[in-house]
Amino acid sequence: MIQFFAPDLLSSATLPPDESAHCIRVLRHREGDIIQVIDGSGVLYQCRIVDADPRHTMVEIVDSADAPKFWKPTITIGVAPTKNMDRMEWMTEKCVELGVDKIVPLLCAHSERKVLKEERLRKIAISAMKQSLKTVLPQIEPLTGFAEFIARHRNKSDELKFIGYCDKSYPLRNLIAEYKAPEDVVIIIGPEGDFSPDEVSMAVNAGFIPVTFGKSRLRTETAALSALQIVHILNQEYEIS
Repeated sequence: MIQFFAPDLLSSATLPPDESAHCIRVLRHREGDIIQVIDGSGVLYQCRIVDADPRHTMVEIVDSADAPKFWKPTITIGVAPTKNMDRMEWMTEKCVELGVDKIVPLLCAHSERKVLKEERLRKIAISAMKQSLKTVLPQIEPLTGFAEFIARHRNKSDELKFIGYCDKSYPLRNLIAEYKAPEDVVIIIGPEGDFSPDEVSMAVNAGFIPVTFGKSRLRTETAALSALQIVHILNQEYEIS
């Protein structure tokens, strides 16, 4: 099953140039063929090709069905981008495949990378959404200052907040024990040099709980994926209990 992404489908009835080229030149679809199209909003459209232009393929919608995400909570991952951008891109791809609502790159005191082109990450997110047969495009935010991010969530009482951090100054808690499905959740992961003490204090004062994701020492991108998978497993157990 192949899904084509057309964010302006309802207003333009046209596939974007890259999707049009893939549809017509690579897959050799022609007028009259039925294809599946998503716009990132959680709806799956059955469309008939009416003009097989490899630059601007025009379609008509013949059917549609709601195809919402399979998890209940809103899951936000805030993560300091890695120095090696390939690792950040890989993390984005895998987070989308697992299921995430928002990825927020964080600019921290010890960040190795201080410039980020979120459009590249958005393209990777789109590809991963299509490949994993999802219909909701996660939000990829611009690089955001740590203090700004914490301020956004300081007074939110309708979500659980966690910071990946282990230090003798704080009780050792495991995310598995602390997260309660199916609550909305925000998890922040630090850079290679970890969060600064001031950042941890700021987060804790804003209601973030310091947690670990297991006994192993994890790279930034691995920690993000481990945390995300823990949340999904606990939500799946909640649904069948």
